[in-house]
Amino acid sequence: MSSSSSNFVPDQSQPKTKKTIVVVALSAIAAGMLTFMAFLALNGTSLLGIDSTQSQIASFSGQNNNEATTQIVPLDQIVSGGPPRDGIPSIDNPKFVSPEEASSNFLQGSDLVIGLEINGDVRAYPLKILVWHEIVNDDVGGTPVAVTYCPLCFTSQVFNRTVDGQAVEFGTSGKLYNSNLVMYDRTSESLWSQAMAKGIVGKHAGKDLERIPFDVAAWNEWKKLHPEGKILSIDTGFGRPYGADPYGNYYTEPNILFPVSHKDDRLGPKEIVIGLEDNGKHKAYLISDIENKKVVNDAIGSKQIALVSLEPFMVRVFDRSTQLESSDSQVTTLQLDYESSSNLLVDKETGTKWNFDGEAVEGRMNGKSLTRLPSDEGFWFSWVAFHPDTEVYMVNENN
Repeated sequence: MSSSSSNFVPDQSQPKTKKTIVVVALSAIAAGMLTFMAFLALNGTSLLGIDSTQSQIASFSGQNNNEATTQIVPLDQIVSGGPPRDGIPSIDNPKFVSPEEASSNFLQGSDLVIGLEINGDVRAYPLKILVWHEIVNDDVGGTPVAVTYCPLCFTSQVFNRTVDGQAVEFGTSGKLYNSNLVMYDRTSESLWSQAMAKGIVGKHAGKDLERIPFDVAAWNEWKKLHPEGKILSIDTGFGRPYGADPYGNYYTEPNILFPVSHKDDRLGPKEIVIGLEDNGKHKAYLISDIENKKVVNDAIGSKQIALVSLEPFMVRVFDRSTQLESSDSQVTTLQLDYESSSNLLVDKETGTKWNFDGEAVEGRMNGKSLTRLPSDEGFWFSWVAFHPDTEVYMVNENN
């Protein structure tokens, strides 16, 4: 795809109704940005106000002005997004409803959700709710998690919110780094970068958060895969117009509202990519390429991977290295192909068929599972701002 392309909707070989899922989901309400600006005005804040003073950042990170601020990014590149700390309130006591109730009351089939499954506990978090809150502190399958969404970068991420053996609660700091959500934890008040999955200022500067694999999917698709799941309710305790998207046409326009440290025109700024990292190596894949090919066998660093898209707009990443036999010490790298008649993957080594969960469902390796890997999904401008040395996967006649 040419670098001038900035289509928000992946160019799928799918029916037109599926091509428009993302535009419908994120641009359904024309009055979005006006709604948000009015909301901020009522609360005495400005969307474009920037205040990056070191003293304010130090106070956010739990350090007083007489202490040296522990940091791993330049403080002058952490800027105000407008609202103050917790001005965009996290959801700390989430309530859930059934798929039937969600569909009847507030969710349309094309609405995007963050889908999560841990230890059999299946939950979905609609972006039309998260756009007003950005963070949900939850416990899923016995794991304390932070489900996060940055509308400016269209980046979602799910973290295990255990830090030093203690479950912490995250809130919005009101700050941005490379136009991306900066969170803070309410225990140490350290600042954390969503895109970096890492503490950037304060006591926990340099500490990594564990990322948990998740899906971004249209509600109709997620519901078909997980009819038993729970859905985050609009009963959040906050008065927000959940039918309106406050960012309006931002998702489809090339403008970036806040500073970024690096720009790159190999792709359009708001083309959606899947970003992967291994041992300091970075690589980006256009989500439209993965959707069109259904499976991409590739390597990043020393890791052999498969990027798989068997449902519209959903991409999962697996480690395709496995042992053919339980007693076999040799590791084999599988070459996975798509079988359209079954909507499954077939490996060339054994002929085993694999489903979208990475489970072998038929053949020699029946019962085995591939390891699913965490990934980053969002706008190209955000990925390349944090990873300026990134490679870009290009489709050609040989792959």
